[in-house]
Amino acid sequence: MADAPRRTRRDALENRARLLEVAAQAFAEHGLATAPAAIAKKAGVGVGTLYRHFPTREALIDAAYRHQLAAVCERAPALLAEHPAEEAFRRWLTGFLDYVRAKHGMSEALNAVIASGVDPYSDSRTMLLHAIGTFQAADGALRADVPSEDVLLLIGGVAYSAQHCEEPQASRLIDLVLAALAR
Repeated sequence: MADAPRRTRRDALENRARLLEVAAQAFAEHGLATAPAAIAKKAGVGVGTLYRHFPTREALIDAAYRHQLAAVCERAPALLAEHPAEEAFRRWLTGFLDYVRAKHGMSEALNAVIASGVDPYSDSRTMLLHAIGTFQAADGALRADVPSEDVLLLIGGVAYSAQHCEEPQASRLIDLVLAALAR
C-alpha cells in the first residue's frame, strides 16, 4: 500500500505565500537586481526556506507572477457577490490595470524566466478568460454575445494604453469598455 502524500504544513504555505508577495513587489520595483536573500529577509524567512520552495531565481519570478495573476482573477466571484455585474467588472478591471502597471516593472525578470525555457504566461489566458466569462454570465448586465476572447483583447489594449496615460484617462477607457459591453 502506497504511503499517503504528506500535507504541507500551514506555516510552510504561509511562508510560501509571503515569499511570493514580497518577490512580486521586489522584482516589479528593482527587476533582476533584487537579491533573493533580501526577499527572504523581508518575508521573514531564511534564505534556505526560499530555496526550498524556489530552487532558482527564475522559479521564484515565475511563481510570483502566476500567484499575482491568480489573485487578480480569483477576485471575480467575491466582487460579484458584493456588487452587480457591471460594477463588479469595473472594480475588477481597475484592479487588473493596477496589476498590469505593477507587472510592467517585472518585464526584465519575466524575460529572464522566458530565456530559461519556462513560459510564465502559459496559464494566463485561461485564467483571464475564466474571470471575464464569470462576469459575462453573472446577471445579464454585460453582453454575453461578445466572445470572452474579444473582451480579453480589448482589455489588453486598454491595459497597455493605461501604462502610458494618467489616471483620469485610464478611468475613461474603463468607462468605454463598460459602455461597449453593457446590455
